[in-house]
Amino acid sequence: MRGQITGAGLGTRLANTWRGEIYPKGQPSVGAAGFVWSKAPGLVRLYAEGAIIRSKQGLFLAIPTPAAGRFGDNRRKITPGGWERIHGMRLRFVYRRGSPSLLVADNARLAARGRARANIGRSKGAAFTRLSGRTTVPVFILVPQVTVRKRLDVDGAARKWIRTVPQLVLRNWREQSR
Repeated sequence: MRGQITGAGLGTRLANTWRGEIYPKGQPSVGAAGFVWSKAPGLVRLYAEGAIIRSKQGLFLAIPTPAAGRFGDNRRKITPGGWERIHGMRLRFVYRRGSPSLLVADNARLAARGRARANIGRSKGAAFTRLSGRTTVPVFILVPQVTVRKRLDVDGAARKWIRTVPQLVLRNWREQSR
């Protein structure tokens, strides 16, 4: 399963959520059993079945751009309200016919790390004024829904291993001497 997840481009963090246990532990048994599970069953189910994700509260899902950053208050994922609160700037809605709408920050600048910042700078001589570097920066992309396609085959992997269990038992069976 780990190989299937990394092969699907979902990363090693999700792949490393898979766990397995064999019972009884540390001793051979005719009645042995095994259990395989994921510590992130919701994400695995999402990518195994596919889904349509819609907003719970509003009309749009807000997808942060690199200019928004990844985290907001208390290391939670960034939201438009959290971004406005942190930066002290209002976001403006921009409707675009036929493509996703945007939430943009007016009169902002892009910092060295590519994040949008309020353009309040110290005077650094005649070449630098309060107006230099100001632009409109897209901070969030707004979409009505996101379709997640099926990328994993958990049931297929389980069937494959179930079919191979008899051969594995026979290959590892040791004749008991009497």
